[in-house]
Amino acid sequence: MKKLFRIKGEGSMLGGVCAGLAEYFDIDVTIIRLLFVIALVTPVPAFIPYLVMWIIMPVKNTAVHSLTV
Repeated sequence: MKKLFRIKGEGSMLGGVCAGLAEYFDIDVTIIRLLFVIALVTPVPAFIPYLVMWIIMPVKNTAVHSLTV
């Protein structure tokens, strides 16, 4: 089962919301970012859902830990 996460780290720009949505829907992150930018210039306030998702969505742990010997 897929879970929706914010992805902080490589590939994320601000909060990791777009990267998480792109991974969940299995599409390119650039498409999601463009949709958000287009929504920002329309009368619909797109920043409010973005902020809500940023607060509510859990962060996916993408850190790669290396063991030192």
